Amino acid sequence: MSLLFSCQFVAKSYATRILFKDLSISIFANDRIGLIGPNGAGKTTFLKILAGLEKADEGILSPRKGLKIGYVPQACEFPPLPLEKILIDVIQDDIPIYEKERLAQMWLSKLGFTGNVSNAAELSGGWKKRLGFAAALINNPDLIFYDEPTNHLDVEGIVWLEKFLLRESPTYLLVSHDRYFLQNVTNRIIEIDPAYPKGLFAIDGTYANFLQKKEEFLSGQLQQERSLATKARRETEWLRQGVKARTTKSQSRIDAAEVILQEHSAVRARNRSKRAEIDFAATERETRKLLSGKNLSKTIGSRMLFNKLDLLLSPGTRIGLLGPNGSGKTTLLRILAGEIEPDQGTIKRAEGLKTVYFDQMRAQLPLDLSLRDALSPKGDYVTFRGQEVHVNGWCKRFLFSPDLLELPIRTLSGGERARISVAHLMLQPADVLLLDEPTNDLDIPTLETLEESLLDFPGAVVLITHDRCMLDRICNGYITLGEEEKPVEKEKKEEKREEKPKGKLSYMEKKEFEGIEGRISKLEEEVRELNQLLESAEIAQDPKKLNEICQAIGLAENQIEQLYLRFEELDRKLRCE
Repeated sequence: MSLLFSCQFVAKSYATRILFKDLSISIFANDRIGLIGPNGAGKTTFLKILAGLEKADEGILSPRKGLKIGYVPQACEFPPLPLEKILIDVIQDDIPIYEKERLAQMWLSKLGFTGNVSNAAELSGGWKKRLGFAAALINNPDLIFYDEPTNHLDVEGIVWLEKFLLRESPTYLLVSHDRYFLQNVTNRIIEIDPAYPKGLFAIDGTYANFLQKKEEFLSGQLQQERSLATKARRETEWLRQGVKARTTKSQSRIDAAEVILQEHSAVRARNRSKRAEIDFAATERETRKLLSGKNLSKTIGSRMLFNKLDLLLSPGTRIGLLGPNGSGKTTLLRILAGEIEPDQGTIKRAEGLKTVYFDQMRAQLPLDLSLRDALSPKGDYVTFRGQEVHVNGWCKRFLFSPDLLELPIRTLSGGERARISVAHLMLQPADVLLLDEPTNDLDIPTLETLEESLLDFPGAVVLITHDRCMLDRICNGYITLGEEEKPVEKEKKEEKREEKPKGKLSYMEKKEFEGIEGRISKLEEEVRELNQLLESAEIAQDPKKLNEICQAIGLAENQIEQLYLRFEELDRKLRCE
């Protein structure tokens, strides 16, 4: 393996707050690393330090000589310029302008841009993210850092991104809280967390393998604490013997006892499991019909988002809203919340229904506001489930130390600010929870706690999220928006369904299964075109281009083979189940 980048003993603090210290990692060619950790652990800051965008307080960074590094931030913003111009301006190689234009057009095509939008500033968040990928990859970096690459992408966009990364970006380190995404695109996981002796834990293999090894390590560390606790008690009793006895004690025994006590204290501190305590307040009404919608339709401009939609929310109903960005998911949620009216149809709500709406575009809190005022804006107490809770106890529930209460929230990470939003949500008793992307910026332990709380919530939940793990775990029903109905194709699909017994493929597997044949056809066409290029005399006389085309053919043929294998696997699963 070829070492591309290493760092040793990196540390970073902001004011009195230590983000991390003594972090050391090495990155080799073809590493696909997932960087995880709790909110506030400093993942984004660490990524920026590795990318050369921030300076560490301490430590040594050692990139390989001539290493080309790319970086894609969480939020990609661009000036109001043509897309091609944006990419041309970031090309670092000294090549002719026509070659730069060709590269820009090629990468725009690879990222799915069709030429309908000419102004980069007008792109949606998801398409800005795609342009950010192109801007980083166009310089052919040896190593690329991605900070939350799935942000602003819908489920279909994330599935596309998984395939894109594996095809176009051989070596990278990415920060993500999307568990399925981590499982599908990484071959090594690194977690930054004070729970580990050196502040991080690294395992080669998949995310599932990492979880197994992590459990084994933490279990062993708990056993170590128990063993040290026994030794610490014995040494403490020995040290507490009378003054006369102490004069005869060996200084080496005293020193050894102090080492045991310090080691026990350190292990005990690492083993303190910290999770946000999320517990939604429910009214627990017994009405079976909380909210019903009949024949709902909504059009924006000349575009129909949905038509003749029926739904029923009862206690225990947990619906996932699916569909690409712009398909009307948020609009439907706002209709259910009563913020806007449907163009057609009726909504009936149970008498006195309490609905809580969690907006993905949460009201931005002033950055100079203190954590105390953000968590408890009406004084030193909040009212939760009819009881007064002091702000010191309330902040601990969301993993904030009372020592941080006077800090401005500008010093908090995105995930920590997201926890403040969840804290506000919990204070409102509800029959129906309408959640629009509640998972953004939350770390994995908090995501798991949120899932458990939603499973325990006795009312109804309607959820928009790009987190497929949460969708699979939480939802017992789905509504998909943005899929056009084509009668002829529908009849064909119905005929196919008659030939095959219904299986139990997940939503994502069904979407994948339906699209495999089209992807195979597209790849086969690419192979035909590439083979035609090989017959060109110009290509035959250019060894570099000849090699590139042969590699492209090999890659495409390998992808075709993998798609056929996946098609057979899903088809077998569909028939057997």
